[in-house]
Amino acid sequence: MKEGDKMHKFMRTVGFSMYQKKQDMAKLLKRLAKEAEMTGRLAEQEGSRFCELRTEVAPGMGVAMIGEMNPKGTFSREYYFPYVKNPDVSSEAECSIQRHTERETYAGLLDEYRVGISLIFYMENSMEYRMRRKARQPVQPKGAALTGLAVQGKVLLPVNKTEKQAEDSRQAAQKRSSLLEAAKHGDEDAIETLTIEDIDLYSQISRRAMKEDLYSIIDSCFMPCGVECDQYSIIGEIKEVEKIRNIYTKEEIYRMKIESHDLEFMVCINSRDLLGEPQPGRRFKGQIWMQGTLNLVPYKAGPMDQKR
Repeated sequence: MKEGDKMHKFMRTVGFSMYQKKQDMAKLLKRLAKEAEMTGRLAEQEGSRFCELRTEVAPGMGVAMIGEMNPKGTFSREYYFPYVKNPDVSSEAECSIQRHTERETYAGLLDEYRVGISLIFYMENSMEYRMRRKARQPVQPKGAALTGLAVQGKVLLPVNKTEKQAEDSRQAAQKRSSLLEAAKHGDEDAIETLTIEDIDLYSQISRRAMKEDLYSIIDSCFMPCGVECDQYSIIGEIKEVEKIRNIYTKEEIYRMKIESHDLEFMVCINSRDLLGEPQPGRRFKGQIWMQGTLNLVPYKAGPMDQKR
């Protein structure tokens, strides 16, 4: 899927589901640009400024447009994307930043042991990162607030668990995270333990799948989906849910806090695209495009740096 097509697809998540044609979307973006606030700009080149404009369409949700602003104040858009802000930090795992090939946007890569994979997300505050680099300010990522944008999903009933079973699951997840971290650093005992646990788990699932519904066995799920590296298929428990409204189209959007594999993040979906009534305690199942806001703190020189 081309980058522009993906952005067009996920505009319905923030309440623009009626804009199906490219020419209609272009008119909408032109209107939003006129009402936008400039949230970042790079140094001027030949009188033009490369800048970022953002228009909020609901609290913490909107459309970012990046391009050049000429001296007369005319904005020429290069690319855009819908965004949703998460006020809470989802992960403090070690994170690296990689530039996308097509344009100067960036992806974050989290070594998140709780989900058992390297979690890749579209960096929502790429302009902030570019401005810091332009000013030669070294930064280091410290914490990521994650948000998933979905274009379809459904609500599942919860798995019936006692408090002891829920606590046992949490402790097992924490133990597995520790083993995965140890295995990454070459601990042979941890690698062997994980291998044995995976074999036992496969055996248990195979037996249960013969007489139980699949979604009563799989409590939560977090796995890459399709060819896009920042899209995931998830199943997670709904912890909080809020319904908000796009001020332009009046379309309603569900904003939910989801917990999957002990990782908490926000998921947004247009109410038209969600099957079922979301409530805390129930589960959400769907495919998401993962965004993230990185907390970029100034780099602190260590003893080795001070000696140089």
